[in-house]
Amino acid sequence: MESKKLARLCRELADNKKAEDIVVLDVRKLSSVTDYFVIATGTSHPHLRAIVEEISGKLRDEHDLRPSRSEGMTGGTWVVLDYFDVIVHVMHTDTRKRYDLESLWGDAKAVTPARKRRPNRPRNRERAGRPARRHPQA
Repeated sequence: MESKKLARLCRELADNKKAEDIVVLDVRKLSSVTDYFVIATGTSHPHLRAIVEEISGKLRDEHDLRPSRSEGMTGGTWVVLDYFDVIVHVMHTDTRKRYDLESLWGDAKAVTPARKRRPNRPRNRERAGRPARRHPQA
């Protein structure tokens, strides 16, 4: 999977579990270690675990992707999932404020979420199988 697509998917999966302040940073021009950071906040240890399990479980089950390394799973306040081209940081609110990765990587460009496509809709009432409204003439 292309790294930008993987980063956006990780953002979406974190959002599925109500992660807060999700940011994707493009660090390709700043780091030779990875292409993207995904940074998300969880409000409690169970919340961190739920976010991490959503990301790692869905990537494993639906895309056959496993992190090369993961750190912080045993009661920590900062969990890192390393997918080579994408590194996911899931942090407790206080830890995120303390380490402030966004400022540390301040020159990195933020990646906007992919726009979701809306299903095609008929443009007017007649195409929807409804009669068109007649406007009274003056």
